Amino acid sequence: MQVVNEVMPGDPDRVREMMAPGPDGPIFMVNLLKFKDRAEYKDGRPCDLSGRDAYMIYGREVSKLLPKFGGGAFFAGDVTFLALGQVEELWDEIAIATYPNRKALFDMSTSPEWQAISVHREAGLKGQLNIETVLQDGVLGRLQPLLEAMTKA
Repeated sequence: MQVVNEVMPGDPDRVREMMAPGPDGPIFMVNLLKFKDRAEYKDGRPCDLSGRDAYMIYGREVSKLLPKFGGGAFFAGDVTFLALGQVEELWDEIAIATYPNRKALFDMSTSPEWQAISVHREAGLKGQLNIETVLQDGVLGRLQPLLEAMTKA
């Protein structure tokens, strides 16, 4: 399996696919994140932030933006160990965001608000995989109590 980390979609066909309707119902976007050692801003601004720190600026802001598009931050965790399989290098973090559908994701990621905060994302990321997933039949009912408990916390 070949893996190519990207920070922004580089394939025009992939962008067209992102604009397609996609699956019915909510999507869970799994983000595999690899951070730069030092943040690098395209505008050349001086910066003493690590890549992770720059990305965390983006993360805090995007978590506020997600609800405006019907989404939310579902999970974020540091990668600490590879229990099975072999890879050349592990990702640093995994984050999962929810969206009501693919269009909501596309609308958010093309919004002026997202464009303004994405500079921190680009400055901090060495690469990223975004994997769209959907719940299997019957899972939402089992997941509902957990989701409700999380929203009360």
